[in-house]
Amino acid sequence: MLVGGSAHAAPPPGRYEDLVTFFRDWRVFQKPKLVDGVPDYGAAAMAAQQKELETWKKRLAAIDPSAWPIPQQVDYQIVRAELAGLDFDHRVLKPWANIPSFYVTVFWEESDQPAREGPYAPGALELWTYQYPLSAQVAAEIDAKVRTIPRLLAQAKVNLTGNGHDLWLYGTKALQQQSADLRLLGTKLVGAPASLKTDVDKAVKATDALTAWLESKQASKTAPSGIGVENYDWYLKHVQLVPYTWAQLVAIMERELARSQALLAMEELKNAKLPEQVPVASADEHDKRFNAAVTEYMAFLRDHEILTVKDYMDPAMRARIGTYSAGPREFFTEVDYRDPEVMRTHGYHWLDKAWMVHEKAPTPIRQEVLLYNIFNTRTEGNATGWEEMMMQAGMFDARPRSRELVYVLVAERAARALGELFMQANLMTLEQASAYACANTPRGWLGMQGNLVRSEQELYLRQPGYGQSYLIGKIEIEKLLAERRAQLGDKFRMKAFMDEFNAAGLIPASLLRWELTGKKSPELARMLE
Repeated sequence: MLVGGSAHAAPPPGRYEDLVTFFRDWRVFQKPKLVDGVPDYGAAAMAAQQKELETWKKRLAAIDPSAWPIPQQVDYQIVRAELAGLDFDHRVLKPWANIPSFYVTVFWEESDQPAREGPYAPGALELWTYQYPLSAQVAAEIDAKVRTIPRLLAQAKVNLTGNGHDLWLYGTKALQQQSADLRLLGTKLVGAPASLKTDVDKAVKATDALTAWLESKQASKTAPSGIGVENYDWYLKHVQLVPYTWAQLVAIMERELARSQALLAMEELKNAKLPEQVPVASADEHDKRFNAAVTEYMAFLRDHEILTVKDYMDPAMRARIGTYSAGPREFFTEVDYRDPEVMRTHGYHWLDKAWMVHEKAPTPIRQEVLLYNIFNTRTEGNATGWEEMMMQAGMFDARPRSRELVYVLVAERAARALGELFMQANLMTLEQASAYACANTPRGWLGMQGNLVRSEQELYLRQPGYGQSYLIGKIEIEKLLAERRAQLGDKFRMKAFMDEFNAAGLIPASLLRWELTGKKSPELARMLE
């Protein structure tokens, strides 16, 4: 058990139960200590945590999983990756010192991932989860979190010592957005206690004060913000469990960019005599077409026996169709409004999240959301791969021009992944990476005048490995499917495969491939040596 946050002597290692006990203790230790209800990211607290982490690493290394069943060995690698994530935070990333947006804790929109993308301080105020006007109980719950914001932001002024220009600049913008989000909350407090309104005002003032302080320091922040190739390679291997190097990923993403652009050209040639797709143009049309897309999508999955369609899937998808916007349209809206069913395939994210609510992960470790976004090659990789797989399965045969949209999507993912790789290697600034992604995304649908491209690149800069996870995860899952088909031969059934795939939980694609095939890929074997 955990005593005073310390890792004391464990029972004789070698049992899976020892790993589960370690994991539960570790998750307590990994969280920063609270001081007056606020996580302490001060220099002394972080130095103490980093020092004590060495004891935890030794304790985990003393557990030998080699004789365990493969799923349990996979869990061991998951836990080891989490420890490596905290180690990397202390040695390299230092989000509490280098990334101002780390201190943003107010959000109006739900993340489509198991945990919010990128490093953030704990204690987020997820305003999208509440019903307005607020009940007295909910108002008190919100107020308790709002009251911590000024104290956390006061700490940020002391902790933030980094020199990365882009992280500082775009972190400042993120704090400006938090101020706007808090002001929006202030407009929804009709009937709420006066104390909540007062505390929201204080949080706004604290956010504005930190923003002004960040702006006053901006001119002195002149260093690049990337972690460098050597650190990136270490992070891929030990935290993200991606069995490739930075250089290999550049080659793979360049290939995906060229492949998607070339196949798009062929699709456009084949479809040249067909009418152009007309975007959704009204709220009524949006409601009809998006709801019809969900209906058609669920029917396709069921009728073609692609996976077991559960009762919770349709409402999970239908709840995410959004509302009509007259524009200007950002990249994904350009795709979505031409054929709403295309992005419903990427909406596998919402099936994953519904699965987390209605189903049970197979092991105690997988029943917790994994730290450091190490699930992203599975979640983002599968959602991205699903677009092209459903196209190949015939989902868009009646609408051939929708095949073009799929290749536009692949090209955009490859272009922004290369932007991430070049930023992290300090070969491009965030602005240059954004311009590169725009220039290499077909049809001019990703524009520098919009908000999307910079926000994506900012995420990939503060969360190494995220930008490439969409396509490298897709590739790893394609390899997994191919291997299972070869193993099973005539007995292979897509529905059984996908049910097995979903039941394994949201774990890195490289480990999923090992578990479901029963063998390590050569790349994974080398990585885990």
